[in-house]
Amino acid sequence: MARKPPPEVAAVYAGYPAPARRRLLSLRDLILSTAESRQIGALDECLKWGEPAYLTTSSSGTTIRLAWSAKRPRQYGLYVNCQTDLIATWRDQFGGTFTYEGNRGLIFGLDETPPQDALKTSITAALTYHRRKKSSV
Repeated sequence: MARKPPPEVAAVYAGYPAPARRRLLSLRDLILSTAESRQIGALDECLKWGEPAYLTTSSSGTTIRLAWSAKRPRQYGLYVNCQTDLIATWRDQFGGTFTYEGNRGLIFGLDETPPQDALKTSITAALTYHRRKKSSV
């Protein structure tokens, strides 16, 4: 059984319209299962800027945030720290596989199924970002 989000995070998910909530919870499950299957370590699930956020308790990665906005009701996104090179790396690696928002996010339509393998690779890269940066120095 998948773990339940903390009450404050669950409340944010509950506030989203059903189609967005389903997609975001599916993305949440993918983040949690990817972290577990790739032995990344424990994740802290909290709110950052009022959005569900996922970060390693060991500080080996950068925070992943999930968001939906009424300003773009047919889209949702996965966001990372804009000070990282993750989005540029994913653009090089995956090209047009994703829709990108500047240097901070991957944007998905509510009516599309994101490419799972590319997304797992991206999630892994975000959750191991600091560990990889330290080892390349």
